[in-house]
Amino acid sequence: MRETYSAQAVESEVQAMWKAKDVYRAVENAVDNNGQPKPKFYVCSMLPYPSGKLHMGHVRNYTLNDVMYRFYRMKGYNVMTPMGWDAFGLPAENAAIAKKVAPAAWTYSNIADMKSQMEPLGLAFDWSREVATCKPEYYRWSQWMFLKMLEKGIAYRKTQIVNWDPVDKTVLANEQVIEGRGWRSGAVVEKREIPGYYLGITQYAQELLDDLDQLQGWPEQVRRMQEHWIGRSEGVNLSFPYELEGTPKLLRVYTTRPDTLMGVSFVAIAAEHPLAAYVSRNRPDLQAFIEECSKGSVSEADMASMEKKGVPTGFYVRHPITGDNVEVWIANYVLMSYGEGAVMGVPAHDERDFAFAKKFGLPIRQVIAVEGETYSTEAWQDWYGDKTLDGRLVNSGKFDGLGIHEAFDAIATDLKARGLGDKQVQFRLRDWGISRQRYWGTPIPMINCPCCGPVPVPEQDLPVVLPEDLIPDGSGNPLTKCESFLNVKCPKCGGDAQRETDTMDTFVDSSWYFQRYCSPDCSTAMVDKRADYWMPMDQYIGGIEHAVLHLLYARFWTKVMRDLGLVKYDEPFKNLFTQGMLMADCYYRNGDDGRKVWFYPDEVEVQYDEKGRPVGAVCKADGQPVTLGGIEKMSKSKNNVVEPRDIIKKFGADTARSFVMFAGPPDQSAAWSNSGAEGTYRFLRRIWNWAFAKKNLIASAGALEGQMLPHDAKTLRREVHTTLRQAEYDFSRMQYNTVVSACMKMFNTIEGFKGETPADLAALCECASILLRTLYPIAPHITTALWQELGFVERIGDLIDAPWPEVSEDAIKADELKLVVQVNGKLRGEILVPAEAAQAEIEAAALANPDVQRFTEGMTVRKIIIVKNKLVNVVVAK
Repeated sequence: MRETYSAQAVESEVQAMWKAKDVYRAVENAVDNNGQPKPKFYVCSMLPYPSGKLHMGHVRNYTLNDVMYRFYRMKGYNVMTPMGWDAFGLPAENAAIAKKVAPAAWTYSNIADMKSQMEPLGLAFDWSREVATCKPEYYRWSQWMFLKMLEKGIAYRKTQIVNWDPVDKTVLANEQVIEGRGWRSGAVVEKREIPGYYLGITQYAQELLDDLDQLQGWPEQVRRMQEHWIGRSEGVNLSFPYELEGTPKLLRVYTTRPDTLMGVSFVAIAAEHPLAAYVSRNRPDLQAFIEECSKGSVSEADMASMEKKGVPTGFYVRHPITGDNVEVWIANYVLMSYGEGAVMGVPAHDERDFAFAKKFGLPIRQVIAVEGETYSTEAWQDWYGDKTLDGRLVNSGKFDGLGIHEAFDAIATDLKARGLGDKQVQFRLRDWGISRQRYWGTPIPMINCPCCGPVPVPEQDLPVVLPEDLIPDGSGNPLTKCESFLNVKCPKCGGDAQRETDTMDTFVDSSWYFQRYCSPDCSTAMVDKRADYWMPMDQYIGGIEHAVLHLLYARFWTKVMRDLGLVKYDEPFKNLFTQGMLMADCYYRNGDDGRKVWFYPDEVEVQYDEKGRPVGAVCKADGQPVTLGGIEKMSKSKNNVVEPRDIIKKFGADTARSFVMFAGPPDQSAAWSNSGAEGTYRFLRRIWNWAFAKKNLIASAGALEGQMLPHDAKTLRREVHTTLRQAEYDFSRMQYNTVVSACMKMFNTIEGFKGETPADLAALCECASILLRTLYPIAPHITTALWQELGFVERIGDLIDAPWPEVSEDAIKADELKLVVQVNGKLRGEILVPAEAAQAEIEAAALANPDVQRFTEGMTVRKIIIVKNKLVNVVVAK
């Protein structure tokens, strides 16, 4: 054994041994040494994007995954943890434009770089199952699945108002629009009406909602977020009649508050509503407002926070019950995608409508009264819109006096009888638009024929291979100019046609990769029977930012696969863990185009005041100032990343792994600290130095069984086994920061032990093996090396497959008890008594204690109170 700890040398040797033995290759139906099937355990981190730079935030995430893998393997499970790459997407195109290279070349280079950065960490990935979503052998099955959904009516084509980023030249999901701007480009988002392909996730809305109850292993916060996103509501779909050039028409509105229908004072329609186009034909003012509304998000969140604007049209519809005229307004807060793009305005009982009516001087008619409350139109009160209160209808004609819920049913019945409405369940969830006007993505397997229209690509012609040599220039999708890809014969009529140039949303790629891991080499289907062995996944690990979209889409995709007979389970992930973020300082400048240009920490020289506080920074390259951006999530987008290769070069992988586990609870954010990493390194070096000093003693130690242990050896075992029990509990709940603390405590106990008798050394040998096995999942290299050097391979076997140490209750059970002694309730001393001491023996020991005698001398002992295993209170008086 090397006398001096060299982390890099140790880790290189241990990893070479693992690689030679192919220790992480997972196989189905593994058995234990007795030939019995091992229980399976599938743990997986969310698919990373190959940005090219691995940072310590990645290390924290993947180490969580790795620690769980090693722990459950020691507990006797057949464990699998694979890795792959979410390789398509707009960032690759943007990088390709900037570097004037093909996105494919950039992506494959980054995959190689990131993989090479992962390898020194000793992560237990089964690389034989590696998946890259940009490979045809993967995305052919996404295309196949799309065609199957098309056959089932789940996938379809339609024209819809979308968010359009004029800089990135692509459609954005609502979640990608932040304060009206594109999340990457920062450009003001426009509304555009374009055709695209959609997946009918709303067909599964109720099941997606109901099955949240199955997900007891998910954080409650995530389940609530999904429940809110799905957004089930019960209401009434009602109609306001009108005529257009003598033709009867109906303006349809969905409302969850039909009980307030008698308080309607206006109807608002979206700027894109067909009626808006009709009424604005000869109205320049309306046309100008409609144009203004076309610039902005179609996100409901943005609509809720924006300034409410509207214009009256002078056009009227009729109230469905009273027949009174109700004016139509065009309003910027109405989404065409919500219902049919129209809402009824009830200012008295809707806060948004109240503000709108106050702004434009519209009538506000109270139709719900609550006993003990006084209604006023001067200012909004929360109770006006609270349908949980015991409200009664007023000013509502024949419905006066009805409670809110009674009125709901009565008005719905009345509307149904008139043919103007009926009850309806509706969801906030919208169908998933997967068309993206960009190049680097999965081609949508459709052919556009001038005669036949959109025609599916025949299954035998899959995959539709994306050409990998195109270099985007920022002027749009280069597929539209690629003749070899674009021009094709129609499968239906044989005439000249063109391929669809839109590609799929990258959330498609990440919606099923975890299932492909189970059978990555299957060439005849998306998955095979191996998926039935490994799935559902036992533990999924990833960021809370994926709580809605990715996880919801993955659940939806799994249910469709089930309905197609591909899998047998309803939900893909039994347990979900959302790790906290790793934080670090960040630095930036504002570019000429208004975008922030971020710098890596090693590109910046920070200036400090006399108290060591950062007060400024300059770029090392040009000496010009950069802005201190504060502590933010460690992110490649902000370049505030600490690269693991730098930490590994200085301290080793075990230090990097141990510190990111020790930095804080895994589900909470933690700040990176170079000094903290150095302290962790010193701890590991202490273990190494101690093992070097004790090597010969431990290697020659005899068996523990049958030994009569001295008092100190019993104390050693008791403290180590007690700590082991807590560490095992913390492992099971993923509180790995306290596991590291437990290992430190355990080692301090072991390091301080001085016994040298054969019995002492037998106890020390056992405790050393417990320490190494407890620390192993977190710092696998140093523990594997020491395990070999201390002779445990011959005693127990290779550490990677060594059994988890069992807690000895006999060892934990104390043969002596330390009790505090009080006199009249005040602490005066301590005593040691046999664990089974009788009451009289405890009382005698307490009274014999010299510290106690100083406070009882000359006093009369009235009584002695004993709290079992804790304290003795001697009550005295003069």
